[in-house]
Amino acid sequence: MWSSRRAAAVPGSVFSLMDAAKSRARGRGLDIIDLSIGSSDLNPPDVVLDALREATHNPATYRYPLFSDTQPLRDAAAAYLKRRFDVTLNADTEVLPLIGAQEGLAHLLLAVTDPGDSILLPDPCYPPYLGAVAVAGLNVVTLPLLPERGFLPDLNAVPDNVNPRVLLLNYPNNPTSAVATREFFQEAAAWCRERGTLLIHDHPYAELTFGNYRAPSALEAGTTGVVELHSLSKTHHMGGFRVGFAAGDAHAIAALARVKGAVDFHPYLGIQHAAALALGLPDEVCRAGASVFQERRDALVPALQSLGWEVQTPQASMYAWARVPGVTDSITYAVNAAEQTGVALSPGRAFGAGGEGFVRFALVQPPDKLQEAVRRLAELNA
Repeated sequence: MWSSRRAAAVPGSVFSLMDAAKSRARGRGLDIIDLSIGSSDLNPPDVVLDALREATHNPATYRYPLFSDTQPLRDAAAAYLKRRFDVTLNADTEVLPLIGAQEGLAHLLLAVTDPGDSILLPDPCYPPYLGAVAVAGLNVVTLPLLPERGFLPDLNAVPDNVNPRVLLLNYPNNPTSAVATREFFQEAAAWCRERGTLLIHDHPYAELTFGNYRAPSALEAGTTGVVELHSLSKTHHMGGFRVGFAAGDAHAIAALARVKGAVDFHPYLGIQHAAALALGLPDEVCRAGASVFQERRDALVPALQSLGWEVQTPQASMYAWARVPGVTDSITYAVNAAEQTGVALSPGRAFGAGGEGFVRFALVQPPDKLQEAVRRLAELNA
């Protein structure tokens, strides 16, 4: 009775099925190895936690934070982007704190589009994108991400009669772990500028990169018509803190600030202080966390390949994206795997039609647990 068309348009989640499957497995006495949720299991840096603890005892942090209060975090974000990507931004007009990048995307779409506008949306993609697009009332034009293209979109294949208001990209990618080059972003930004399309790049895995690979920023292609969303959830293991920032085109950032001003204040001042400190830490801090996920990757991927699974060795992110031999219904496979072996995975279909036949492993368990998960799955496949 009280559900709006907007709410009804938000797609349901298959992850409720996975929760139920995990519960049934526990009921059978199985030990659960949960690789289905992409939430970092590492701790934030100690100095960040110490700063937050100290802030909670400061009564000056208890009030509503105003825009002027965000100056230290905006300055820290701009300094990070300059240090990391050599991108120069005006912290007053081109950077805005977020209560997490997921919140930022939902509000940004409301700020820069009107109902009925079109958005080029990757398939597969992070499921909350679908909800944000539905709430904004946008028309989805699917942008296939295919294995033979390294899960990069072919923008030249977009029909000439498609005039998208927004192109949404995400590299390093969730769920595929694919990466993009600086040249790719330059081409994408030029493609968007020719059409009057806003390029939004979701960049939560900017520092979760392996070996010598370092992820570029879409902002390196210029800020005009480009907005990038950053989060400290993965890079600094601060998922529960709900803090990030948007950076880029001043007009889009101003529109986002107006929408956010109508529906929320800014993050708690203590969290802002902790986030600003985190963004200023030496690169070695993030590299240490990334090395943990790289070690897990190196334990998981060869084990899956030994089973004959099709999986590329990721250069970044905290996931492995694997095609399961002979599987055409990834949801049924993932539910059976959880119920019968206690190994919980994300079915590829949850990320869109293009994910069918795949499953996503989140690298959120130590190497021995990941290898044990593969041993259990081998028995399921037997």
